[in-house]
Amino acid sequence: MQIILFDIDGTLITTGGAGQSAMDIVSADHGTLDADPSQVSYSGRTDKSIIRDHLRLFGIEETAANYAAYRADFLTKLPKQLADREGQVLPSVVETLEKLMPTSLELGLITGNMRAAAKMKLDHYGLSKYFYTRPEAMGGFGDEHFERDDMAREALVDVKQRLGSSVAPDQIWVVGDTPRDVQCARAIGAKVLAVATGRFDYDQLAATSPDLVCESLADADAWWAQLELSNG
Repeated sequence: MQIILFDIDGTLITTGGAGQSAMDIVSADHGTLDADPSQVSYSGRTDKSIIRDHLRLFGIEETAANYAAYRADFLTKLPKQLADREGQVLPSVVETLEKLMPTSLELGLITGNMRAAAKMKLDHYGLSKYFYTRPEAMGGFGDEHFERDDMAREALVDVKQRLGSSVAPDQIWVVGDTPRDVQCARAIGAKVLAVATGRFDYDQLAATSPDLVCESLADADAWWAQLELSNG
């Protein structure tokens, strides 16, 4: 058995900054300070950690109630931002997923997006069918953890619960576009394919020592050669 866990933003899709814009709007609505939201880093981070930075930057007390209110408001505003911005499915993503779907490989997600935000984004770009063959997609999400490594550990627990405790970490491939994707894969002993379709170029990703690196999924022949494909 092999499992492939995909990152979303910068790996499967680009949203034209929809998530960042939605968070900025929420902060402006809730905040008590005039602050510059560009100070908040997004790449490879979890939504929970990004929300924490916005709360601090805009002078909002870090309470459970404020986290919940911020989260709810963000999820309300995200659909309009997705509709208003010019995002796209990245090159060869659909072709890759179509090729993987009928095989014995198991597909899941490992994304800093909250579960609900991940579903909204994948719905908007027509990719949900590849990951929501069950009521909930398998993997790790950005709802509960500040650190991506902890999110990866959550993903490993979920994989084992769904597919059996005998699943070994080296049966898992993480596919992502940032150094943090490489780091979180290593945190659970998984293999990693780094794709230079986000903010980091080929050389920057190669410097983080992934198992494989490619310019995009259109250029992933070496990865396909390592996958053991059979009809499911």
